[in-house]
Amino acid sequence: MTAQALPSPVPARHSRRRELLDLLASMRFAIALLTVICIASAIGTVVKQGEPMVNYVDQFGPFWAEAFGALGLYRIYSSAWFLVILAFLVISTSLCIARNTPKILADWRTHKEGIRERALQAFHHKAAGQLAEPANVVEGQVLQTLQAQGWSIKTQQRDASKQGEAGVMIAARLGKANKVGYIAAHTAIVLVCLGGLFDGDLVVKVQAWAQDLQPFRGGTELANSRLSERNPAYRAQLFVSEGQRTNASVIHLEQGMLVQPLPFEIELKKFVVEYYETGMPKRFASDIVIHDPREKVAKPFTIEVNHPVVYDGVTIFQSSFEDGGSLVKLRPLYLDRAGGRSGPEVLDATVGGSVAALPADWLTQGASPLQLEVTGLRVINVENLADAQSAAPAAAATDVRGVNLSDLSKHLGSGARPGGNKQLVNIGPSVTYKLRDAAGQAREYQNFMVPVELDGYRMFLLGVRDTPAESFRYLRVPADEAMSLQGWLRLRQALNDKVLRDEAARRFGEASGPVDRPEVREQLTVSAQRSLDLFAGAVALETAAGQPASDVPNGGLMALSRFIEQVVPPAQREQTSGTLIRILNGALFELYNLSRTKAGLPAQSIDDPAVQAFMSRAVLSLSDAMLYPVPVVFMLDSFEQRQASVFQVTRTPGRNVVYLGCVLLIIGVFAMLYIRDRRLWVWLQQDAGGGTRVQMALSSTRQTLDTDREFDRLRQTVLGEAPNDLTAPTAKES
Repeated sequence: MTAQALPSPVPARHSRRRELLDLLASMRFAIALLTVICIASAIGTVVKQGEPMVNYVDQFGPFWAEAFGALGLYRIYSSAWFLVILAFLVISTSLCIARNTPKILADWRTHKEGIRERALQAFHHKAAGQLAEPANVVEGQVLQTLQAQGWSIKTQQRDASKQGEAGVMIAARLGKANKVGYIAAHTAIVLVCLGGLFDGDLVVKVQAWAQDLQPFRGGTELANSRLSERNPAYRAQLFVSEGQRTNASVIHLEQGMLVQPLPFEIELKKFVVEYYETGMPKRFASDIVIHDPREKVAKPFTIEVNHPVVYDGVTIFQSSFEDGGSLVKLRPLYLDRAGGRSGPEVLDATVGGSVAALPADWLTQGASPLQLEVTGLRVINVENLADAQSAAPAAAATDVRGVNLSDLSKHLGSGARPGGNKQLVNIGPSVTYKLRDAAGQAREYQNFMVPVELDGYRMFLLGVRDTPAESFRYLRVPADEAMSLQGWLRLRQALNDKVLRDEAARRFGEASGPVDRPEVREQLTVSAQRSLDLFAGAVALETAAGQPASDVPNGGLMALSRFIEQVVPPAQREQTSGTLIRILNGALFELYNLSRTKAGLPAQSIDDPAVQAFMSRAVLSLSDAMLYPVPVVFMLDSFEQRQASVFQVTRTPGRNVVYLGCVLLIIGVFAMLYIRDRRLWVWLQQDAGGGTRVQMALSSTRQTLDTDREFDRLRQTVLGEAPNDLTAPTAKES
């Protein structure tokens, strides 16, 4: 046996490399990548990007929020897998262009005049005929006709000895710009992807990796978190308060922030908001001054929404606005008792800061002191109060017990929401603050400065929520005759005073019982005293097992309801509850007059409708207040507003590349869809009788009715009425 040489491994390696290049350059692979990019972009459009994690947990739940976060769906456009797919799409499309462009250019330059005359019979659009004119005359007529219609023409004289039969092959072409569409469309995809890569986070991340920068989350250690002023591409946020100037913008990353210094400083002179007659804002603008160290004169500009300013290659957008450190005066109102507190009557605070000098006995929750942090000031609050103004009288008597007032949504919320008639009303300023305990846990409160008209009555709104993901739950407190909280507040404080409760119960018994029956008056006094004690939370309720009833508020109407369930048989509960509520209302009215007398104000009559409306709402509000988490309310006394603008500053040189790509994409799509590449061949051969034998064929990139009609016109022009036996059926006829 003869030994056979083993095959060399080099061709195999070349073959695998060739297969890999073929895969990368294949159109199917590029389309698959483009599909993934489109799906990811759609997800990035639906899911808000760059939000705090708590927002995603609230929206999707803990499990799916963590799963989506692991997939990078909250920062899709800067995630590693998205950038890798985008890079592969660029490579694949570039290889497609590199592979097919030489073929397209070669096809662009040729008319294929060397085609054999017999091959014309294989085309779909074909025709043949006999003309009486000599071949040179027919050739001139055909050339003149095609030139008039804009065809590009080449002719080839053929010798019978070298190329078969003698004759003239006329090759014409029209619409070859269709070939440009392929190159333009694919080049557009590459340019758009490159522009997106360059203007995204890729440049910033590469710089951070190359310079070993560390993103910061807070504090003042910024030395190793600064990018260069010459950064070619970035998208950052710049916060400027009125009267201040800065050049330190920040770029938000998943791990924290990087400082992007600008080559100039931006000073905010004034933030302007203009409103419609309804109170809705119609214009947001910032009057700024740019201080460039390279220029001697500062340059003023006005930035509006959708009207950015471009300076030194940096585009400055009006992104949003925030409070710039407004000065507020807060007046503490105590719900438990009057006086007995140390400290000032009015607190001076700054929005965004905390009041650390509160006396220790002001705010306590168990043994933990609470710290006051003022977080927001809204001077204008526009709400839709159409339902409140048109409410029926019966709706005014709706039981609104509980801090979470479900029907409040028809009064508060977005003034732009659809459905129903709208009456947009500015309900005045509001202040938002947090009370934080020693463990760092905080509740957020929102109180409106002036009363709001709800169901025809003026009510103060005191909001509270446990987490930012929740909506505010509002305690509605009726305003007194002076449009203040003092009337209700005096009643609440008197309710917590044992001496005043007993005196109110005694007065109620004397006023309600017959003069000749002291035992009835005494019984009414005891019942009124018991009702007031239960309503004030001075009597602890117990369960059937003798344990404290933890599921019932310590006071309010729910405490009376549990008391009735414990001591009254079921058959008598409805009658007893009605009697007990009437006794409670009467005793509370006497307590209200006692609080007014103590404050040096005249007593009021229960026959006054305004007093009746106030007392009916005060009873429900006092019951709701039992669930209010702290014994003090901070009301906005006065304020000095200071605004701040949030600008988006961008340097996007890739934007021009994307614009060029969009132009090429339009050209490419138009060329491929609306320009048909057609080739026409006409074969002319002189016969023995002096006439001319003609064969013609037409090819097109798309077979349409327009192609059929165009070939019919050419056939009629060149051949006239051709005999049926010499003319093949057209696509239209077949």
